[in-house]
Amino acid sequence: MTAQKTVAVIGGSGFVGRHLLARLVNAGHRVTALARSSIAESGLRQIAGVRVVRVKLESDEALSVCLAGQRVVINLVGILHESREIDFDAVHVAFPRRLVHLCQAAGVTQYLHMSALNADAAKGPSRYLKSRGEGEDAVHHACGGVTVTSFRPSIIFGPGDNFFGVFDRLLDWMLVFPVVCPQTRFAPACVDDVVEAFYQVLERGADFNGQRLNLCGPQIYTFTELVQFVARVTGRRRLVLGLPDSLSRLQALVMERLPGKLFTRDNYRSMQIDSVCARDDFAALGITPKALEDVMTPLLARPR
Repeated sequence: MTAQKTVAVIGGSGFVGRHLLARLVNAGHRVTALARSSIAESGLRQIAGVRVVRVKLESDEALSVCLAGQRVVINLVGILHESREIDFDAVHVAFPRRLVHLCQAAGVTQYLHMSALNADAAKGPSRYLKSRGEGEDAVHHACGGVTVTSFRPSIIFGPGDNFFGVFDRLLDWMLVFPVVCPQTRFAPACVDDVVEAFYQVLERGADFNGQRLNLCGPQIYTFTELVQFVARVTGRRRLVLGLPDSLSRLQALVMERLPGKLFTRDNYRSMQIDSVCARDDFAALGITPKALEDVMTPLLARPR
């Protein structure tokens, strides 16, 4: 480590955030996690060495107080599904635009921004990917004093993830598993590698200023292959059926109306393009990405 830094993390109560906070604390940085809710605050206080501050993210004044004295700000805030209370534009566009300007005013020198692979304000096939692209553009086009780097991973796996964990639970009771968009391809990245990417850029900020880093694992899988992997590793004999496009759309229409919104029409539109890297930037960061099988097989193949 070059020197201890003051680092504020927003969205740290999520899957990637919990792993990243631990990595930063272990490296000796002074870490502050900003929590929007009491639930997030409670979870963050379980991570040793992290200073937790409850803050109204809607308030510029409250955020400015929290950003004072911080050298680095990491924004991990994101949602996969919209609701009546909150939408993609508010979370992925308006908030980071406000945040990066508040960083400039507070004297923050480095801003790290979580986005998504295929984020594109102009060509994104879904509202999710368009909003992610607009948010990227907003922070990268901000002027003055702050180095900016965006991170664009494919799906992320690891202990406590929100992807393989869902399929593990569903396969526990579904004897026949219908797979939407079965031929869509993914290059899953390990959470430890994504966290290390953030850490390397934090340490070498000037080297990656202005870059949008695509992060993919070493192997490509179809959606069907990923579900089959979970079934095989957990020892479940299941019939995994790929749905045609018409039934994939219908399933999205039905499921988005159910509690929990496991799959929506916007998710369906996101899956019309493959989540794979034309250029993988792990190598530029000196990271050799871990294989899905090496990490997830022992996690999923636990005694039941």
